[in-house]
Amino acid sequence: MQRNFMLRPIFMHSIYNFIAYLTDFLFGILAIFFRRSRIKFLRFVRGQRGLMKQIIASERATGDERPTLWIHASSLGEYNVAKPIVRKLHESGHWRIVLTVFSPSGLDYLKRYRQHIDAVYALPLDKPWNVRRFLDAVQPQRAVFIISEYWVNYLSELGKRKIPTYLISANITERAPFMHWYGSLWRRQLKTYSHFFVLNEASQKRLERLGFTNVTVTGDPLFDNARKVARSSYENAIIEHFVDGQKVFIAGSIHDRQDLEMVTTLANRHQDTRFILVPHEISPENILRIKKRLLCQAHRYSHCSVTTDFSKTQVLIIDFMGALASIYRFACWAYVGGGFTPYLHSIIEATAYGLPVAYGPNIERKPTAQELAELGVGRVVENAEQLDDWFSELKNNDKRLDKIRRTAKDYMHRHEGATETIVATISNNER
Repeated sequence: MQRNFMLRPIFMHSIYNFIAYLTDFLFGILAIFFRRSRIKFLRFVRGQRGLMKQIIASERATGDERPTLWIHASSLGEYNVAKPIVRKLHESGHWRIVLTVFSPSGLDYLKRYRQHIDAVYALPLDKPWNVRRFLDAVQPQRAVFIISEYWVNYLSELGKRKIPTYLISANITERAPFMHWYGSLWRRQLKTYSHFFVLNEASQKRLERLGFTNVTVTGDPLFDNARKVARSSYENAIIEHFVDGQKVFIAGSIHDRQDLEMVTTLANRHQDTRFILVPHEISPENILRIKKRLLCQAHRYSHCSVTTDFSKTQVLIIDFMGALASIYRFACWAYVGGGFTPYLHSIIEATAYGLPVAYGPNIERKPTAQELAELGVGRVVENAEQLDDWFSELKNNDKRLDKIRRTAKDYMHRHEGATETIVATISNNER
């Protein structure tokens, strides 16, 4: 019986590797037949072609003798969690920072604006051969994963090489694969983590149930980053010209059809209020899709200037990336997208400015969303009617807006400080 139990993770690992190699094979076919497609997924597929050769060549040419710290963040949103940690470690002058990301749009942005990062790559697929070549090339002295990264082969090889590895800003839920009967493969790989930095005590208790005591409840480093951004100066003459002293509703990271339907319906019903819409996907096709749903005049940011006549314009659509956390400062109310998927985007960035914020109902992975709803700062909405009701209650209620603003800023202040704890542990090489 014991032998069968031990064989199960090995058998599952073989299946995992078979799927990884099959995926790589299928990606190769897709890359050939859709070589000119602009679909985001296919951009990711093409990005995997020849990736390891690029990484190896780049790393050989670096000439930087500092120890390397490798950080993996799935997308730009996850990188924002890591950003204050990256900044602190890089400013010490001791570390060379290598970042990998999975999202093609996040990769494009970070290649252009890679402050405090020495190299940025797409993450090669989690095949054993890829993993060994990647780690041989990068030679990390530390490895850091953000939020919910459980790549079996990467963790296995990092463990074999005894490289200190950390999971940051983790929210461990009952849905995690290692919390179930079939999760023995992932439970085994969790042993690679030198330390878990989790968002709440519930996450800590779940890890303790699995036998892990190397856990610290730090909260989310995104609070530190969001507060820093909110306190920093930001000027944008076009947005300021559009706002023109009026109260503005901002919809950030509009993620899918439901987000789009809700915020465009709200804009159509409240044509006396100006809206800034920030789609998660800024392709021309998606921008056109948004404009078609609006009954009012809408302008794309990239088609505007400081001389644009906005007198009859109700909606400004932001079609560039990376500034949403700063743009929230121009608003009085906010909606954050992704809440109808498992991937609600950052509501902390809006909260940093004291904004009341609405979002979709899938918030199990986001303790902050639950806490803000209990405080009356956040509001879960499931359809356009509920969003309209929430906004209508707040639209002309300055007294309540002031109370929400004070509550939100107090909440932000109480949750600062995760960065210092995490950086100290990584720097001390705790295992």
